[in-house]
Amino acid sequence: MEPFILTAVYFVVAIAIVLIGLTIFEFMTKKYKDWDEVLNDNHAVSLSIGGKIIGICIILAFSIYHSASVLDTIIWGAFGILLQMIAYLLFELFTRKFSVEEQLQKGNISVGIISMCVSIGLAFVIGASIT
Repeated sequence: MEPFILTAVYFVVAIAIVLIGLTIFEFMTKKYKDWDEVLNDNHAVSLSIGGKIIGICIILAFSIYHSASVLDTIIWGAFGILLQMIAYLLFELFTRKFSVEEQLQKGNISVGIISMCVSIGLAFVIGASIT
């Protein structure tokens, strides 16, 4: 494929995968709606969402570097979303002293930063494993 066309295809695929991922994450948060919190200036939720966006895009970038086709990137993107969801659930599970979801809703910036770092950090691990 012509490089410009292929770049446009990857661009559209990345946007679609990120939007799908964010929609799935929206359903995972039961105590609040992500975008309502963003509109209410909740920086903690914004950091968490931003981490998920960057995390998904990091996985997609590694996939593009190492994949032979757009379909491979779509598959890795879906797998990356799944692993990011698992990471979020594990983060919630392993923080026994508080609920991540409740703290994000309360606007706890520290929890938002850690949530963002979990998403981004694990994205690099997931991405590095793509061969």
